[in-house]
Amino acid sequence: MTAPTAIADVLSRVAAIQNQINTLAGVKPTTSTTATASTTAAASSSTSGASGTDFSSLLSQLNGSSDATGGPGATDSTSTATGDAAVSAAESYLGTPYVWGGESSTGIDCSGLTQASYKSLGISLPRTAAEQQKVGTAVDSIADAKPGDLIFYGNPAHHVTMYIGNNKLIEAPTEGQSVHIKTVYGHPSSIRRVVSDSSVSSGYSSATSPAVSGTGLNAAVMKYSAQFKAAETKYGLPTGLLAAVAQQESGGNTSAMSKAGAVGLMQFMPSTAAGLGVDPLNPSSAIDGAGRMYAGLLSKYSGSVPLALAAYNAGSGAVDKYGGIPPYSETQNYVKKVTALMTTKGAQLS
Repeated sequence: MTAPTAIADVLSRVAAIQNQINTLAGVKPTTSTTATASTTAAASSSTSGASGTDFSSLLSQLNGSSDATGGPGATDSTSTATGDAAVSAAESYLGTPYVWGGESSTGIDCSGLTQASYKSLGISLPRTAAEQQKVGTAVDSIADAKPGDLIFYGNPAHHVTMYIGNNKLIEAPTEGQSVHIKTVYGHPSSIRRVVSDSSVSSGYSSATSPAVSGTGLNAAVMKYSAQFKAAETKYGLPTGLLAAVAQQESGGNTSAMSKAGAVGLMQFMPSTAAGLGVDPLNPSSAIDGAGRMYAGLLSKYSGSVPLALAAYNAGSGAVDKYGGIPPYSETQNYVKKVTALMTTKGAQLS
């Protein structure tokens, strides 16, 4: 939509509101045509262009909508939305090429990444970095940042990234590069918090995570819930990780064997099991071995659950080669299914 069209739409909306006021006051409405929902949506989406006019904020005010955290354009989600979950959603785009104006796994830009990540949690952010810079509450410094906080460069912002913890951020950088994780750099102009209940940035704490529920898990997997929890506590893993992996790997079948030769509840390859000193057909041994393996993978990938899952499925070599989740449909589906199981149970992801 062009700027003149957007202005016309705003004026039309003003006329519609005036008609409503007139009706309540007993005054005959004017004949002006009111804006339709689709027109309003189109006007809002037009702000992804470079006109510099904040029509989405104006339309938001006309519609009487506001962000529960105090900034324009954001819609508060349910209480289950956390910064960690936003990070997990962002990490599902690792390896996606940067495309200006892109909003999908085939190509995405910086504000498209942050918008899509929060959209998956039911939180609506504006489309551009400059608009997102007005959302939420201010964070004083990187030292105070938590996973899910938005880090901006420029004022008004020309680039936005997402803090993931441990002085790391995830971003869709620039043409010729892909979504990646790197150490916080330069001098951010501002940091904004979209949700207030993100877990601490130092890592996972199984002791404070919700207990594993049976949602999405069958009885065969739930049989080992106490052992999963014990291993997660022992190795400092996010709650629900091992149960979700077992559900996806074997469905709880301790004798399962894949076409590739993976064995048991946690589907270890014999060579991997031997290297870890694990009996893959013994559930207790397999669960403990998987706990040790995931502790190592999470350490290697700065606490990223999606990358650890991808490495468990496709190998660390493939993750390192592609700088993120490999472009294998099996691995991408595996990561999505396991993280979905974890999110259902309220597990902490990053």
